[in-house]
Amino acid sequence: MPTRPVQQRIYIDRTDAGRILVGALSAYRGTDPLVLAIPRGGIPVGAIVAAELGGQLDTVLVHKLRAPSSPETAIGAIDELGQCTMSPYIDLISLSAKELELEKTVQLEMLHRRRIAYAQVRSRLDRENRPIIIVDDGLATGLTMIAALKYVRQGHPQRLIAAVPVAAQESVSAVKAEADDFICPLISKGFQSVGQFYQSFLPISDDRAVEILRLAGGDTQTVRV
Repeated sequence: MPTRPVQQRIYIDRTDAGRILVGALSAYRGTDPLVLAIPRGGIPVGAIVAAELGGQLDTVLVHKLRAPSSPETAIGAIDELGQCTMSPYIDLISLSAKELELEKTVQLEMLHRRRIAYAQVRSRLDRENRPIIIVDDGLATGLTMIAALKYVRQGHPQRLIAAVPVAAQESVSAVKAEADDFICPLISKGFQSVGQFYQSFLPISDDRAVEILRLAGGDTQTVRV
């Protein structure tokens, strides 16, 4: 599907974004896709996508690595095996090896706690030889999506798709290089944050994420976040 920069769409919330995203993923309806949501914001989006496409919902656990002096700045991303995808600009950031290892340890421990919590309601689903759609609520640097794509690729999916409701234009090329298909209804030149493209962009707690995962396969249409 061709993508081009668009400036104006604003989503009501993640549920609305999921429904718009489904329209761009219609080619995968009926293919038994596995939708892997990136926690936590990707889970309500992924729940809608999985329900509408007739697929299954699971998670792929990755998280950004933060600069100690600026927690909002992503210096990379880590998966639950400890494999890291680093920012191409890492050498421009004042960061010691000790600080980096500490941040990796902190985020890896958080991912392990999250895996234990999510395992209460979702056993790991088979990922081999089936279409896999990795979903998040938006793409800023693209580092967490790239980390997720690299991690899932190791499980030999039939086809690997990255799907987000909104993306920063400058991040798209790097993500496309790791995916077999990239789906995004809104690519923005004037990107500052994912939240600027949502009327409601409330944080998702792990308890709420678990609730949505529990509902998956049931009436996910009632979940609005």
